[in-house]
Amino acid sequence: QVQLVESGGGLVQAGGSLRLSCAASGRTFSLYAMGWFRQAPGKEREYIAAISWGGGSTYYADSVKGRFTISRDNAKNTVYLQMNTLKPEDTAVYYCAADRHYSGTAWSPEYWGQGTQVTVSS
Repeated sequence: QVQLVESGGGLVQAGGSLRLSCAASGRTFSLYAMGWFRQAPGKEREYIAAISWGGGSTYYADSVKGRFTISRDNAKNTVYLQMNTLKPEDTAVYYCAADRHYSGTAWSPEYWGQGTQVTVSS
């Protein structure tokens, strides 16, 4: 069992930056691939970023590529999502996720955080 707790969401103006954090507890963090999803009101959940166990492989959706960066610190059991050049369309609830298996393009993680709201004003 893995417990995930996101933090760092908030309100930011378009063009600004935020860094989300996801702290994990439970089983050995370094054995899990980690990632981020988001869901805007009235829209389907979107898979936006993932990182492999050791951090050597990453995935980004086209919608965030070049603006968002995923990273992890296994010593701190934490994964981060640095979000730059934010746009109003980035407004959503952002969810952290974890799974023993990693797939860059199609990933169905087992464990989920409770989500953190990100709102980008125009």
